[in-house]
Amino acid sequence: MARRIDLNCDMGESFGAFTVGDDAAMLDLVTSANVACGFHGGDPSVIRATILGAKARGVAVGAHPSFMDLYGFGRRRISGERPEDLEAQLIYQIAAVAGMAASLGWPISHVKTHGALNNMAAEDATLAAVCARAVKAVDPKLVLVVPPYSEAMRAAEAAGLATVCEVFADRAYLDDGRLVPRSAPGAVIHDPQASAAQVLSMVTEGAIPTVGGKRLAVEAGTLCIHGDTPGAPAIARALRAALEAAGVDIAPFALPHLS
Repeated sequence: MARRIDLNCDMGESFGAFTVGDDAAMLDLVTSANVACGFHGGDPSVIRATILGAKARGVAVGAHPSFMDLYGFGRRRISGERPEDLEAQLIYQIAAVAGMAASLGWPISHVKTHGALNNMAAEDATLAAVCARAVKAVDPKLVLVVPPYSEAMRAAEAAGLATVCEVFADRAYLDDGRLVPRSAPGAVIHDPQASAAQVLSMVTEGAIPTVGGKRLAVEAGTLCIHGDTPGAPAIARALRAALEAAGVDIAPFALPHLS
């Protein structure tokens, strides 16, 4: 099973007078940062500061686009958008972060969709194809981060995009490989020991433990720790320690192509 794993975190989600998560602490612990693009969180100053913080630590950066849903933090399931309109919104977001990153000499390496968009694209082949097209339109060399057992993975592969399979340290899984909805009890794992046990199962044993007692096969390439989860730095430190003790290397799955 995997003896190397990337630790990623969704960050850069503060905006204006509002602070979300402890990005500085998380950047000291992870190897990839998914930077919010302004539609669910983030603003130009925060995007710039987050990329500079990642660059200073050698942390890979990617764009983290979402539905246009600042009010709901991108976690509301939005339907009815014309595919071409959503594709334009995604291209706009990815290109914005890519442009900022390029200007700072630390180009983005990947894209990971956020929140409800990520969950819906995992189930909806049409939506998954829209996401894949948007990534490819900005840069076909970008890696698309995808959930296991998902339409997103199939759409990316059909589009010729490189993919990396993401698993979650702090989210529980249903028996079909989907995440337990956040509205359900136990959807978010707050106990660092429980989180570490789940991670070791996924990374070293290649099996996702589910709430129904199943173990689903997985080849994990990156492990997500949500930066806005209470106690996220403590969870990240415990995970790093557990993985390193198990002989797993912690390293980014992709680094910027520097000219």
